[in-house]
Amino acid sequence: MLTLSGSLRVFLALEPCDMRKSFDSLHALVTGQLGEDPRSGAVFVFSNRSRNRIKLLHWDGTGLWVHAKRLEKGTFSWPKPSDGRGGPCHAYRRYRSERRADASVV
Repeated sequence: MLTLSGSLRVFLALEPCDMRKSFDSLHALVTGQLGEDPRSGAVFVFSNRSRNRIKLLHWDGTGLWVHAKRLEKGTFSWPKPSDGRGGPCHAYRRYRSERRADASVV
């Protein structure tokens, strides 16, 4: 179970990801591309090129979780790699303040 709290750090991989990737390869992307520790307790979010699928990698203290979501309609809003916005996801803070689920907010 993924528990969302105000102190949770959420990172977006800005480049599209092959959705066939799972535990080991997503772990490698987190350490290689994002330079973060997958066991830090943060959530790492990956999207496909079409932006209609996402995967989340999360360490719960005992092991890794991979959560997946496929939208039947529409796409996720995603910053462009050229935006240079790395680090914690600002969309998550916006979601918490609005307290609503929306496909445009990750």
